[in-house]
Amino acid sequence: MPYLFKKKRHATITLMSKANLLNVIAIERIIIAVLMAALVGASFYVFAQKQQIASLSETESNLQSEKTTLLEELNQASSTIVAMETRLSELGENFEDLEDDYKDERNKNEEFEDQLKDLGKTVGVLDKLSKTDKELLQKYSKVYFLNEHYIPESLREIDNEWKYTETKTLKLHSKVVPSFTQMVKAAKEDGINLWVVSAYRSYYDQATLKGQYLITYGSGANAFSADQGYSEHQLGTTIDFTTNGLGGGLDGFGNTPAFTWLQENAHKYGFTLSYPQGNSYYEYEPWHWRFVGEKLARDLKKDGATFYDWEQRKIDGYLVNIFD
Repeated sequence: MPYLFKKKRHATITLMSKANLLNVIAIERIIIAVLMAALVGASFYVFAQKQQIASLSETESNLQSEKTTLLEELNQASSTIVAMETRLSELGENFEDLEDDYKDERNKNEEFEDQLKDLGKTVGVLDKLSKTDKELLQKYSKVYFLNEHYIPESLREIDNEWKYTETKTLKLHSKVVPSFTQMVKAAKEDGINLWVVSAYRSYYDQATLKGQYLITYGSGANAFSADQGYSEHQLGTTIDFTTNGLGGGLDGFGNTPAFTWLQENAHKYGFTLSYPQGNSYYEYEPWHWRFVGEKLARDLKKDGATFYDWEQRKIDGYLVNIFD
């Protein structure tokens, strides 16, 4: 019994050991399969990583190559920029030189144009002077002589409104008439009457008048009357005025409002008093006013001088503007 039991038990244990062994083997096979699968997965992962690393290496290589290319292009571009900056600087210097040359030429041209303008003005002045009567600003009171043939280039009758005796023939240089008319009209607007009693006198008219004075006053006539050829009246630019209260005469004119008005305003119209008190030529003649042009008359007034105070050379400089 015991032996059979032991044998049976051994057989049972043996059967159980085989079953366990098979289980172990099965488990080991499963483990091996799992490990193989893991190994295969790991291998694929490693392969994939190697592929990715290889790809990244290739990309890195390409990027490095592109970087190198870009650096070369950048260096080339930098060299080009430096060259262009150098060229630009040279062009800038050349431009400055050209600009300086242009300015120099422009200045020369402007100077030349100014010279041409000055020359044109000079030519214009000379042409104007050539057409202006040179006698109009000469000193004819015992200084210069006008011959018997001198007559102003044109004469014009004074309007009757400005004559003391309307029937008397009284003429002025035609270019003086506008200034004269403006002056007597301005005086009238201020309540002053200025009437002409004497204006242009020819050489022969002066000779006749002087002869009459000599008969009446003898040599004393030389103190107030010019010989023929020395009278400002022959120029056609000189006027003797009278005013209210003198009966058409001249004496007492210096004490009238008319004379005061002329002293204050005549220069504005180009007239100046020829023979003030204390002059070296004739007796005081407050009625005797000569047209010399507005510019000269104003400058004489400003200087406190009379026509005969200035040198002839200085006066001649005003001739070109006498009718401006």
